[in-house]
Amino acid sequence: MAGQVPSNRDDVPAPRRPRAEGLLGGAAQPAAPRPQRSREAAPVAVRRAALVVALEAAALAGLALVLLFLTLTGSPDSVGRALAEVVYVGLAAALLTAAAVGLWRVSGWVRGPVIVLQVLLGVVGYSVAFQADLPLLGVPLLAAVALELYLLATPEARLAFFER
Repeated sequence: MAGQVPSNRDDVPAPRRPRAEGLLGGAAQPAAPRPQRSREAAPVAVRRAALVVALEAAALAGLALVLLFLTLTGSPDSVGRALAEVVYVGLAAALLTAAAVGLWRVSGWVRGPVIVLQVLLGVVGYSVAFQADLPLLGVPLLAAVALELYLLATPEARLAFFER
């Protein structure tokens, strides 16, 4: 029995493990199956919050397309800066889209980033409405931000994220 690892059964010896496997570790064993997560429907307030964020994402995607069109057809002072602005607005739209999907699924990671983005959009909406004197653009953005923050602060929304 020298050189063999004892087995659970007395009559059959277990095969010897290669030395490299002992030093570097063997092949990974299949993981245990994940427990099924209950897929309860999200509360109404969270679904509405996801729709508001999706609407904001669509508006930002449209703005990115308009900025791209103006950059390509106009003569900006700096094409690089104009394209960078298009990329920033497009990235914000993609981030809001991911946040809308996360809200729809009531993912635990999404509530904090959505609140931070809403605060940033609130600052932008205030600047556009009152400092740039474009209330037709800034006031609806401020209303969407206020609605989103209200929906995420409702007791059913807070409880949904607390349970996750």
